[in-house]
Amino acid sequence: MRHWLLPLLFAPLLTACVNDGASYEISGAEHSLSLIREQPLFWDKTVKLSLAVARMPDCLRRHSIGPGTANTKVEIYRVPSGAFIVRAGKRMYATETQTCEGWAKMDGEPDDIEITLVGTFRVKNDKLIFVKEDDEEKKRR
Repeated sequence: MRHWLLPLLFAPLLTACVNDGASYEISGAEHSLSLIREQPLFWDKTVKLSLAVARMPDCLRRHSIGPGTANTKVEIYRVPSGAFIVRAGKRMYATETQTCEGWAKMDGEPDDIEITLVGTFRVKNDKLIFVKEDDEEKKRR
């Protein structure tokens, strides 16, 4: 067998892997929330989801959201204080961009504050994108 054929045999095995990301720019590329999806093994049905919180040059931190699928939608909500709530399936986390260190798992939705859906990370045409929510009436309590 010719050695140049060997990489062609393994190419289909690598096409099912997921390793990408998308960003929500809060106020420019230096101030953003970025979702990262990693699936190192093509036979694994789950992907590792993490969120990079950045306000450069002051802070940058990567937080684990946990496992998901290649099509898991991740919603971003804004809190009046400027913090953010991240929802991936039934899991919810609170984070902030002042120090980028704040990351806390939430037991449920906040009861006494109004949160606004900023947008959703989702897959479109096999590519991860961030879709901004333009409708101001999409507020939740």
